[in-house]
Amino acid sequence: MSSFIGDWHALWMLLIVGVLPNEIWRVFGFLAGRKIDEGAEILVWVRAVATAIIGCVIMQVLIVPPGALASVPTPVRFSAFIAGFVIYLLVRRSVLAGVIGAELVLLGGKWWLT
Repeated sequence: MSSFIGDWHALWMLLIVGVLPNEIWRVFGFLAGRKIDEGAEILVWVRAVATAIIGCVIMQVLIVPPGALASVPTPVRFSAFIAGFVIYLLVRRSVLAGVIGAELVLLGGKWWLT
């Protein structure tokens, strides 16, 4: 047992119970999805539903923030969201750039107001 890692048994249990069942379905979805046309109507619908769900989760986190995010004022959260979206658009639709930009605005706003 390492003091840095903690209990190895708990990590193995997390791997077996948490990761492996999820990965089995990912591999199955990958194998099943290889033969489906990307432009198929059902996939367009699935993509639209997934995008809508992600948008709803983002709005829920902005409006009713969980945990430590609740200590960040609402204008700072929305400013970070807007800044991240603008950076995403300006940097050739780079998700990484948008997320990093939003995080910097969020941390900077929290630091400036405290």
